[in-house]
Amino acid sequence: MDSSNGARRAFIGSFTSAGGRGITVAAVDEETGALTVLGTTDAVPDPSYLALGRGPEGAVLYAVSETQKGAAAALDVGHDVPRPLGELRPVDGDGPTHVALAGGHVVTANYGSGSVTTLPVLADGSLGSASCVLAHEGSGPVAERQEGPHAHQVLPDPSGNWVLSVDLGTDSVRICVLDPETGQLRPHGETALRPGTGPRHLAFHPAGGHAYVLNELEPTVTVCRWDPAAGVLEAVGETPVLPDGASGDAGRASYPSEAVVAHDGRFLWVANRGHDSISVLALDATGEQASLVTTVSCGGHWPRDLALDPTGRRLYAANERSGDVSWFAVDPETGVPAPEGSLEVPAASCVIFA
Repeated sequence: MDSSNGARRAFIGSFTSAGGRGITVAAVDEETGALTVLGTTDAVPDPSYLALGRGPEGAVLYAVSETQKGAAAALDVGHDVPRPLGELRPVDGDGPTHVALAGGHVVTANYGSGSVTTLPVLADGSLGSASCVLAHEGSGPVAERQEGPHAHQVLPDPSGNWVLSVDLGTDSVRICVLDPETGQLRPHGETALRPGTGPRHLAFHPAGGHAYVLNELEPTVTVCRWDPAAGVLEAVGETPVLPDGASGDAGRASYPSEAVVAHDGRFLWVANRGHDSISVLALDATGEQASLVTTVSCGGHWPRDLALDPTGRRLYAANERSGDVSWFAVDPETGVPAPEGSLEVPAASCVIFA
């Protein structure tokens, strides 16, 4: 059934293999930020990450299927229940964890096989067969997590001229050029980060001259300068995202999962699994200095994703193990989030907004 309320929508991914509903469509109350479920679909197994694009008939949702033999899917979201658009396409890689749009293609980061795949977006918004699979090479010093490459995120830079992939297994970020005609990825450069940090995700400053690489194996963020003309990423500093002595659930380590930058570039927020918190970091006017301000509860357990709504007034945390999405009002002066509500979403993995 189509929604007629015209409200902004959120799309929530979840792990079907862990009891999740797949993809949930929710209406977003513009005044309160509250989420109300409109519909769900389990047409895509384990749709752990989502991205939005446009087709001839309107918005198209793209999802990875984070399975051993990974795949990507396109869905028509003109209805309350998303409808598959074309076939589920193999990515020729294992365990894809992230998806983005670049140069007329869907690009996936395949964690298990340590590779990046491109698939063409066809005229109707559906996906074609994989055009290119670029395999990463290398390893890191943490034997149980860095025995080989593990691409965890792939995204275009703000200029649209480069595609960056963040690899947890090789402690590096690769920069590539994507040929929009063929879908081929051409390696351009690789930025080595401190060994053993396990970079997971990257977020750009809105001014475009800096990027923040969130590390999973150590609770830190690496501040980098980004030169969009040359396609060069340079690490210039590292900042803790947790207070000294902080530990995770039952004394276990904390594993940061996602970094989000404020629309005005004043704050950086980080979700921390284990510690089950959201860190607030202040950024200076240049974007090159980050300092930890405080941490607040994520409102659940094991926040796998963190998203800022389009207004910049609220943060949403997808708490995988407690099975909910919590939302917070952001203080515009301090950047500190205050809890406002939550929605039950079993095995929640990500949140994006239309």
